[in-house]
Amino acid sequence: MNTKNRRIAIMVGAGFVPGMNAVIKGAALAAGKSGWEVIGIRDGFEGLLHPEHYPEGGLLVLTPQLVENLDPSAGCILGQSARVDPFNVRHLNELEMIEELDMSDVLLEKLKAENIDAVIAVVGGQGLSILYKLHLKGLNTICIPRSIDNDIASTMVSFGFNSALSFTIEMVDRARLAAQAARKIAVVEVQGAQVGWIALQAGIAAGADAILIPEIPCDLKIVAAKLREKITPARPYGLVVVAEGAKCVTPQSTGKKESSLKASLSPLAFGDNSTHVIHRSGRAAQTVAEDLQLLIAEETYPLVVGPWVRGGSPTAVDRQLGMAYGAGAIQALQAGQDGVMVAFNPPETQFIPLADAINKVRTVPPNSMFMDIAASLGINFGK
Repeated sequence: MNTKNRRIAIMVGAGFVPGMNAVIKGAALAAGKSGWEVIGIRDGFEGLLHPEHYPEGGLLVLTPQLVENLDPSAGCILGQSARVDPFNVRHLNELEMIEELDMSDVLLEKLKAENIDAVIAVVGGQGLSILYKLHLKGLNTICIPRSIDNDIASTMVSFGFNSALSFTIEMVDRARLAAQAARKIAVVEVQGAQVGWIALQAGIAAGADAILIPEIPCDLKIVAAKLREKITPARPYGLVVVAEGAKCVTPQSTGKKESSLKASLSPLAFGDNSTHVIHRSGRAAQTVAEDLQLLIAEETYPLVVGPWVRGGSPTAVDRQLGMAYGAGAIQALQAGQDGVMVAFNPPETQFIPLADAINKVRTVPPNSMFMDIAASLGINFGK
């Protein structure tokens, strides 16, 4: 790629994450130093595929003046609309029925018509796969990993994770204080459908009695036994932190069935599972709280932090990380990289081929430093 007088586009995938403007600002400022023009695409690829939906146009020129005044704490200047997959774009046909079209070629043609040389994409796991498919069709792209759950492989810290973790810790701390005052057991559900990073680190910080994560199938009888040991007249309360995707053997299951949020997504879901097909949040907390109350005859109450962590302001760490990721994407383009993801693996920033980053999940390993810390603090995982 010619590094002179380039026109670079930035797009942001679906799902609100605090501080996205910091990534945009970092990329735009770094590109400006090379004399490159930076264009923002509104609402993922929607602004390019359907510019008629936007009175001011689907593209936004990120001028130096505009970028200088971007507030990292404000909502994303480019928007973060519902998921737009150019390979599966829904529209109404002549029979007024919804069908999906492959508009990837149309997207590439529109990028070419706008003289856009490369696209910087700030996306999550599924977005990485979409950008990889576009890369195979000829798109010059650099991806930036964005994930509340920190579940993207090949990078230690995804953008957005620190802000979510900080807010979760604050809320779990409040739940612990409320449990202490009410002399009850608080069961707090946090983000983590596939991985337990938020539950593990927030639980450690808040001094949880038990942490339940997707990586470790748990037996609630064991959790109940540990809680009985800890709950005394001098300490008549407890705190359990559970990731939404935790898999726990319930008293009613007799070891043959697992209670998991994923069960609610089955096309054949019925009974309790069916009530959570759409409204998934709260399922894990409710199940664990009810079963623990049956097992130990102590009053429990479920609380859900869940999607609330996506709101608010970014932490100082994420503001810095966002700027670094944005600038790193420009450095990748300057180095002639293509089809890669910027990865922060301290003390280095690396450029990982997208093929090595997709279709993988960064789970909590059994030998994780945080697992060792939790074990040394006497935190139980239900095993």
